[in-house]
Amino acid sequence: MERKRVNQYRTLQPCRIGCIMAIGMTIWAISTAVSVQAQPFADLKTSLVDYSKTDIEPVKGCEALSRFKSSDIVQIASSATSAADIVPAFCRVSGILDPEIAFQVNLPDQWNGRLYMIGNGGHAGEALDDPMRVSQINQALMVGFAVAQTNTGHDSRKEPGASFVMSNPQKAIDYAYRAVHLTAVTAKNIIKDYYGQPIAFSYWNSCSNGGRQGLIEAQRYPEDFNGIVVNAPWLDQTGFTIGAMWNQKALSEVTVTSDKMALVAAKVMGKCDEIDGLKDGLIDDPRKCDFDPARDVPVCSEGANGPDCLTAAEAAAIAKVYSGPVSKGQAIFPGFMPGSETVMPSLFGGGSGSGWMNVIVSAQPGFKPADFSLAEETMRYLVHKPPKPDYDCSTFDFDRDIHLLDEWGKLADAKNPDLSGFRKLGGKLIMTYGWSDSILQPMMGVNYYEQAMIENGPDTTDFLRLFMIPGMAHCGGGVCPDQHDPMTAIINWVEKGEAPERILARQIVEGEITRTRPLCPYPKVARYSGEGSIDDAKSFQCVEP
Repeated sequence: MERKRVNQYRTLQPCRIGCIMAIGMTIWAISTAVSVQAQPFADLKTSLVDYSKTDIEPVKGCEALSRFKSSDIVQIASSATSAADIVPAFCRVSGILDPEIAFQVNLPDQWNGRLYMIGNGGHAGEALDDPMRVSQINQALMVGFAVAQTNTGHDSRKEPGASFVMSNPQKAIDYAYRAVHLTAVTAKNIIKDYYGQPIAFSYWNSCSNGGRQGLIEAQRYPEDFNGIVVNAPWLDQTGFTIGAMWNQKALSEVTVTSDKMALVAAKVMGKCDEIDGLKDGLIDDPRKCDFDPARDVPVCSEGANGPDCLTAAEAAAIAKVYSGPVSKGQAIFPGFMPGSETVMPSLFGGGSGSGWMNVIVSAQPGFKPADFSLAEETMRYLVHKPPKPDYDCSTFDFDRDIHLLDEWGKLADAKNPDLSGFRKLGGKLIMTYGWSDSILQPMMGVNYYEQAMIENGPDTTDFLRLFMIPGMAHCGGGVCPDQHDPMTAIINWVEKGEAPERILARQIVEGEITRTRPLCPYPKVARYSGEGSIDDAKSFQCVEP
């Protein structure tokens, strides 16, 4: 396959999580960097060329929007921003929705008639001028979108984690679902006032907690968006929380080093890489990987322990992460997939290591991995009413306490498979998940999709499609072609009726495309045709497994 240099517009792609170097900033990293990890437009120069509208200009000055009024706005300001480099001139409107929901709407001087909105990571509260958020906003402005965002009602710099509920319980509801809906409605009204006409189409594109937000929009407020892209959605926040506590309990009883996890990763890949008939460093469906750490990894001899073996206790703890939590003898939430432990560029800097390090497995004694930190915050401040900031998650009883999370789940979980309202309004939804995600369990997405297929009938694929990505980590990254463009796919689907039969993914190393693969609508998978380079998407077809 001919290598091609990535175009200049990729320099505006949101910074990957690896930009965050300090392990001690794990909670912040999950809560903010992940928030803008929605996949960018593949090529800003041409991505909308087939369906761009005649540019629409405002009918009033930007300063007039500082006087825009609605019953929910308690503060508003507007300012004109001149064109800079390749980002066009635009009007920025910012303000506060009752009680403390910060919002922002960015309105280009030449508008394409569409609204684009991004979401939030972790427990949200990001600064709206965070460079990674600004980067994604600029990408959308460059092709004429009006762009909206919100902090969901709190500032994480002042109220870190989920502690925002301590100042006002309403903030829990705003975070769970209200803030995104209210911002979308407000943005549409401001856009109509500024350009003198309503939006033609509205789009959501975000990942992780932002994926949860997008699914909740489809479930609770199906009129808000015509097209929704949800990448690695945190759709079962309560199930994830139970799973993270389960993993922490299992792993706190042993010391699993980075070397041991690299050993496990090598054994997984050695056993399962070729189950799809192709040795390419990718496991296309980890559910077919029959891996047992007690059986498939060398066992340390009695009394010995080293980097080239697992003790019985270590193997048992790792097996629990793969299997997921159990309550009263029944599996209640999926575990992580074989391949998620693969050695890859670290999520939090410091070179490469197992995908589990710092996320599931503690990097050093006393350090709380990222998943557990999120779970602990959720339990202490959102599950318990009133909050219990000193709650000890090690006291959680998996046979007795799982229903403690039920009430919070009713507010925050995006598990309702009934999408009939969204469907009736003509909405389209694309979900993606990386099979090697080590932050959120990919079966969370697969299970939801399969439930939605049952609930909405055999023609569910007319409006909902899932794309599983072998080797991809959380929202992007990993050891695979991970860069893809679901936004062009969703716009073509909404506006031209072209359902995505495949999406091209690229692997980029030092600015060059080194491998491409087709992403296939689940349950289809990409299979090598037997001819051509295994690094070229043209050598693969999407087929039933």
